[in-house]
Order: sequence, then C-alpha cells, then structure tokens
Amino acid sequence: MPKTQRHIYVIFGASGDLTRRKLMPSLYALFVQQMLPDNFVLLGVARTQFSDDQFRQEMELALHEFNEIEDDTQIEDFLQKVYYQPIKYDDASAYRLFESRLEKLRKEAHIGGNTVFYLSTPPSLYGVIPAQLAAVGLNKQDDGWKRLVIEKPFGYDLESALKLKEQLLENWTEDQLYRIDHYLGKETVQNVFITRFSNGIFEPLWNRNYIHHVEITSAESIGIEKRGGYYDSSGALRDMVQNHLLQVTGLVAMEPPSSLQADAIRYEILKVFQSLRPLKKEEIKHCAIRGQYLESTIKNEKVTAYRDEEDVPPDSVTETYAALKFYIDNWRWGGVPFYVRTGKRLPTRVTEVVIHFRQTPHFLFSEKCVTPGNQLIIRIQPDEGILIKFGMKKPGEGYNVETVNMDFHYADLANQRIPPAYERLINDTIIGDTTLFARTEELIEAWKFLTPVLESWKNDPDIPLYGYPAGTWGPETADNLIEEADGNWRYPCKNLSNDGIYCEL
Repeated sequence: MPKTQRHIYVIFGASGDLTRRKLMPSLYALFVQQMLPDNFVLLGVARTQFSDDQFRQEMELALHEFNEIEDDTQIEDFLQKVYYQPIKYDDASAYRLFESRLEKLRKEAHIGGNTVFYLSTPPSLYGVIPAQLAAVGLNKQDDGWKRLVIEKPFGYDLESALKLKEQLLENWTEDQLYRIDHYLGKETVQNVFITRFSNGIFEPLWNRNYIHHVEITSAESIGIEKRGGYYDSSGALRDMVQNHLLQVTGLVAMEPPSSLQADAIRYEILKVFQSLRPLKKEEIKHCAIRGQYLESTIKNEKVTAYRDEEDVPPDSVTETYAALKFYIDNWRWGGVPFYVRTGKRLPTRVTEVVIHFRQTPHFLFSEKCVTPGNQLIIRIQPDEGILIKFGMKKPGEGYNVETVNMDFHYADLANQRIPPAYERLINDTIIGDTTLFARTEELIEAWKFLTPVLESWKNDPDIPLYGYPAGTWGPETADNLIEEADGNWRYPCKNLSNDGIYCEL
C-alpha cells in the first residue's frame, strides 16, 4: 500500500485515555505497516505539563499495554517522531506559541502545511479549539490541507448541534470536517454496504415487498464503568442511538449510490434520515421505551444499581436502556417497521442487524411446524459474521420443517488481519477519505428525529422510566414494542449456566 503524503498529526487531549488506548496504538500500527510517510510528525497537545521525553515515556507504556499489532520492535523508532506541547485551551497567546512550534517541526522534518487536528477533548471545547486555530491561520489551506477530526457527541441536543455547526462552519469548510464515529470503522458495519450491493441475491429482496421488519440491537454487559458524570448527562439515546445506531440504520436502508465516491454514499444516507417519519409527542409513550438497570446478582456476584454508581445522583432518571419503533417513509421501506434497542448491563455484549423476511404467502405444512421466517443476521460485534436462517425438512416421515443456520465468521479469514475501527478511520483522515464520517446535515437530521423523544422524556411525567434487573434484556414492557404480528425481539444468547453465556452465530 502506498505511503501517505507528508503531514503533521496533532492530537488535542493527548494526555487522555482515548489517546493511550486507541489513537496512539492505531498510529503506531499504521507506522509498522509502512502506511505513514517517512517525513511524519505526531504532536500531542494537552493541559498537562509534559516535556517531549516525558510524553514519549507515557506513550511507550501505553503502546506496550494497548498495542493491537503483533510487533513491538519499532516502538522506539516511532516515538522519535512524537513530540508534545502543553497548552491552555482558552488562552489565545498559547495558540501563537503552538503555531510557532508547528512551524519549527515542519522545517526540521521538511514537511509542508498538511495537518490533521484531532480533538480528543471534552465536547465543550469543540467550538473553542477550532476558533482559536483559525485565529492564528491554521485553518487556511494555501500551504497544504488542514483537517479537523471531532469525536462524538456532536452537540447535546438539536439547539446545541445547530450552534456548533455555525461555530465550525464560520472558519472551516465542510470538506475539512471529519466527525468520527468508531462504529462506522468496524469491518462488519462496512460489510452491510458490501453485502447489499455486491450480491445479486440480496438487493432484489431488500424492500417492503419481501422484508417484514428490521431489528438493530446494540447490547453491553458492562455498566457505566466509572463514567457516571458523563453518562448521567447523556443517557443511552444520546450516547448510542443518535449516532451509532442511526448511522447503521442509514447503511441498512440507503438506496444504491451512483458511485463509491464519499459524497455519493453520504448523500444516500442523508436521504434516509430525511425520510424518517417524525415521531409525534402523543405517540412517544408507545413507540419509545426507556429503562434503568437495578441491583442484581450475576454469576453469584452482586451488581450495583445505576443510581448507586459513582457520580450518579440517587434520584437520576437517565436511561441506561432505550428502544424505539419507527418508520422510513419512502418507496423502498413504506410500512416496514424498524426496531432499535441499546442498553447497559444486558446479558452479553452483542451488536447486530436482523433482517426479518416475510413469511411465504401460502404455508403448506402443519401449523405446528410454522417457522419464525427467514432471517439474515449481520453480526457487527463480537464474533463478526453473517448468519442466514431458513427452513429444512426434518429427517423421517412427513414434511416437518426445522430452522437451520448457514453462517460465516470473519475469524475464518485466518490469514487476513482485520484493522481495528480507529486504525481504519485515522488512516482515512490522513488520506482524505470522508466516506465513513458523518456529514453535518446527517447529524442535524438525527437530532431533529429524536428531539420529540428527548423532550417528552424530560417533560412528560406520565412517561415511565422502567427498572430492569442487571443481567436481563431490559424492561419487560419493551417486548410489547414489537407488535404481535412482527414476532419478538431476537435474543441471540442463552444462559447455559452460571459459568457463561452462549451466543448464536
């Protein structure tokens, strides 16, 4: 694979956990695979008062702990390209010093103006840092490209998202902005696109004539992991549905793009979001379910209730589980319900898309042998793969039908390394590929769609917050979200014993 253009990669918030666990290991993996140019500089920026050598020592420890490529022999060579600059984020004079440091590093490494600015910072700085960079001219592209990478969340609600949009576009162009969603960097999320458009057997069936309903699940067995302060101001709907799961919905529901160009693909996803049927406030109680995990015992260990977690108020009404039913009002999907759910402290960690095909119009076999219908299951994590469920004749007399599986696991590609999501996305920010990054319009449409839910959950006391014991599949009432004619949620995992959980794929 050809090396990329000479550039400086700048990480704001470089002393934070994301840099140690994901960003630095990803850049090192690209370095080992010779996907970075020889003239490359990585500059860490944060409030912490590190020298270059102190920062390198911290990153060396991080690379030995979190390195995801089986080669640690080049760490020392990589760290020679790593530098550090302390900064006060709201101090204009600090950015003049920062600009001078950048210019010095460029001259020493014979690098032009090509620069990636990665904001691994609290969201409150997403408007501050880009404005300060622009104030010293670091948004201008007359000496090379400039790219700004922003972590989620893009706003807290529609109002704040629109404000942030205005702040960013005041000094930066849309093609300079890379809003990163690590879900879109997962190989199997991208494979939704390939499965649909590279196979003649799927796309002809991918519509309301053959698909009965679509189900998207993202379950986590862990709790909030000492992130009570952040999570309680966010909740499952903002943390998972507004970005990750609606983006997956966009890939599932989009029309075939005119080309593989980034703008063509992103435009089709935007059209899906624009076609989401608005949720009326009087419907929220019945089409949006929220829950919060309660104290429980899992594998003989006591699990704390959400309200007893560190930094969570004892009267918190923040949801740790969210489930939605909605429709996409266009020709392809008219009348097909989409069901989305996500939650903390569920039985296992699993993210998957389930395409439920319609039953045959005339079932010839005994009613007692009626199968749940054909399903196409795209497993995003873990045990990445694809599963097709269909009916086969049971051996013996008669025409008894049994559902069987035909499956593929990515792990079967033993000789092919699958890059982690951040590694793929960071490389895309360097080569300038925006395909897997959300456009501003997509995020605004997502906030518009979810605003009635957020406002109703906040202001309507008649909408309950359901409790569910940790280790279960969420509030029992969520089962009623799926109409009887649509069957039930797919529960891919079965408790075999206190020792473990078996997941089908």
